[in-house]
Amino acid sequence: MARKANTDSAANTDAAANPGRLKQIALTYKMTRKADPKVGLVIAAVGIVTFGVFLGIGFLIGHPIYLAILGFLLAFLAMAIIFGRRAERAAFGQMEGQPGAAAAVLQNVGRGWTTTPAVAMNRNQDVVHRAVGRAGIVLVAEGNPNRLKTLLAAEKKRMARIVVDVPVHDIVVGTDEGQVPLKKVRTTMLKLPRVLTGPQVTATNDRLRALGDLMSNMPLPKGPMPKGMRMPRGGKTR
Repeated sequence: MARKANTDSAANTDAAANPGRLKQIALTYKMTRKADPKVGLVIAAVGIVTFGVFLGIGFLIGHPIYLAILGFLLAFLAMAIIFGRRAERAAFGQMEGQPGAAAAVLQNVGRGWTTTPAVAMNRNQDVVHRAVGRAGIVLVAEGNPNRLKTLLAAEKKRMARIVVDVPVHDIVVGTDEGQVPLKKVRTTMLKLPRVLTGPQVTATNDRLRALGDLMSNMPLPKGPMPKGMRMPRGGKTR
């Protein structure tokens, strides 16, 4: 009875999860179609061509049923790959130029990376984010390139007080010469040589955590809080 109850529970969980996945796919498709109106036609064309090629080969070699099944599976796979790529391109297109876009990308770099958004920012909303992994420390900056030079230099100087032997890389997000487009930030980071061990990464994170981020370092006024003023998220009372 207990085994049957567990089986029924797992089946109910899968049934509840499937509508959620389908809804997510539908929302992704709608979002992609707004930026890429031809996405539906492209995906359909890829599926039809792939299936047609395998079906034609099947008739030529005398095994149309087997090749039709294989063609259907590969057509579905090809459609999923093309849809994923165009959805990713549409998402990056919508994020391009938006404040904090690089932080969203860093949150999805992958396992082994610890990201801290907005470790430095100026009044013009130029911002520097930090990621720590086997490649060392990566500072990802977005904003005006000229102002970011000063912001990056200040952040490196601040880190140099407690982190000495760890390589520091900087990436300026943009489309001009010497900059990295938003959609290539992740691949650029993953291509960096891995020079730190797991324990070294952990030790580096512990040291940098002592520096805090922008919100934890934000000074708070002394005395009673003014009326109507709210504590910023992530703020700490010292």
